[in-house]
Amino acid sequence: MGRLVGRRNQGKVVFQQWRLKQEAMLEHQKQALREEKQEIEKARRALEQEKREYMRWRQAQDSRLESENKLFQMKWKILEEELRKLADEKQQLEKQRSFYRYVEEYEEKSQELTAGRENMAGLFFMGVASEGALKRRYRDLIKIYHPDNLGGDAGTLQVINREYDRLKTIYQR
Repeated sequence: MGRLVGRRNQGKVVFQQWRLKQEAMLEHQKQALREEKQEIEKARRALEQEKREYMRWRQAQDSRLESENKLFQMKWKILEEELRKLADEKQQLEKQRSFYRYVEEYEEKSQELTAGRENMAGLFFMGVASEGALKRRYRDLIKIYHPDNLGGDAGTLQVINREYDRLKTIYQR
């Protein structure tokens, strides 16, 4: 029995050694898990910090983008308004050009008409040889071309008056 007790004690010692080794190993694993947990916790805090920084950066970028968009919209409206103004000015300029073309054409026609009348001035008093005949012809022409008459023409009357004055000075000498 002595052997049996010795073996039991030896088994207890072996078991206690194994148990101590297991406890030491478990304690070591616990310590490794605690360290790993601390590392994971550190990494989680770092990620949270990185996430907060990213969110602040993102908000700043969104804010900048929004302000740039507003600025772009304002510039776009200004450009559209200026373009409308330019189109209006172009239209006004075209109207002015058209008006001045019309005035130039009218002046050219008026000059042609006046030149034609000036050429005709000699015809009005053709064959007049004396001052008396000049006055009679002048009275007859006034009756025909006076602007108050139905077929009267102020431009032609002016030409007749100029020619009459010119010829009158010639006959009075």
